[in-house]
Amino acid sequence: MNLTEVPESVNWPETHYVFLEKVGPFPQNAPAAWNELHKLVPSIAEHNQIIGYMSLFKVGPKIYRAGVAMAAAPVNLPEGLQYENFSGGMYSKFVLTGSYSHLPQACGRAFELAEEQKLPLRDGFNIENYVNNPRVTPEDQLITEILFPTA
Repeated sequence: MNLTEVPESVNWPETHYVFLEKVGPFPQNAPAAWNELHKLVPSIAEHNQIIGYMSLFKVGPKIYRAGVAMAAAPVNLPEGLQYENFSGGMYSKFVLTGSYSHLPQACGRAFELAEEQKLPLRDGFNIENYVNNPRVTPEDQLITEILFPTA
């Protein structure tokens, strides 16, 4: 697994975010949320500009949001989707290079590193930002940013 061990401090921008939310165990809910969202992407894109894919999650309680970042506040969203103007803020960023199948292990390790390094965490959603497109990027070159909200 190719995960950075020292986080970079970044300021995540305010983001127009459209998502599906699931509450409960991540191993079941994350894939289900993405499967549902991917079916709705053509309808979202029909009236809106998608600029990225990202998930927001909290470990306690287990909340998982699979979603897309938008260029502007969305219009004509399909039923079942939610919208939030996500405020962003300061984050500590770890980077995984490689297959999405490594994400559970990488997130676990990132949580260990955050604790070991005593990152000044604040209450808020963690972010998984999927930097490149898996349809055109070789699996071993996929980049996922794993971000922790910091004070």
